[in-house]
Amino acid sequence: IFTGIIVIYFVWVVVRALNMELLSTILGQVVSVGVIALIILFQPELRSFLQMIGRRQGGFSFINNIFNSRGSSQTNLQPIITACAEMSATKTGALIVLAQQSDLDDIIEGGIKIDAKLSVALIENIFFKNAPLHDGAAVVKDNRVVAAKCILPVTQSPVPKSYGTRHRAAIGITETSDAVVVVVSEETGGISVAFRGQIERNIAPQNLQQTISKHLIGSTNDKRSRRKETATEKQ
Repeated sequence: IFTGIIVIYFVWVVVRALNMELLSTILGQVVSVGVIALIILFQPELRSFLQMIGRRQGGFSFINNIFNSRGSSQTNLQPIITACAEMSATKTGALIVLAQQSDLDDIIEGGIKIDAKLSVALIENIFFKNAPLHDGAAVVKDNRVVAAKCILPVTQSPVPKSYGTRHRAAIGITETSDAVVVVVSEETGGISVAFRGQIERNIAPQNLQQTISKHLIGSTNDKRSRRKETATEKQ
């Protein structure tokens, strides 16, 4: 499709140069429709590309801080830590997305909106086996559970066969956003944390807060990471 549109565009340029007005107008309309068709067909890829650019803080971090001041507020992690520890002990599967500055409106709109204060009881009730909302992910933002039963994009990257659907979804959403995702395995009870397309598995409950915190925007580790990335880019 892309090659065909390029060929038509080239012909259109030649026709315009020869002052063939009628044919030029027709081909111009075809090119316009073709561009729109490309945008529609490759919408997921374009979205992923733009989100990937947006994830790169670098010299644009001050702009993000201005327009996303709400996203920089730290979430109280204790309810998540406690709930994950208890769900790990009972092998209750869970998928929790900690939203930061990236736009997750599409994910939230596709789930069931809750907008309730973050608490241990709420998280455990959402993921209780056979509960209406236990399938999918819960999205947490600004100390509130904004939605549950959200469908996340599954990574297309090669991953070990031992990774379940929750782990693949956790990697998938972090490939195109700055979200931090916590996974509790229903099979093993193991706790994992995904960030920027990478996943750290078998995290002990007592180490979970530290593991999550290092990926949160505004944390000491995050600032060190940004300085390191900026220095690498300058080289």
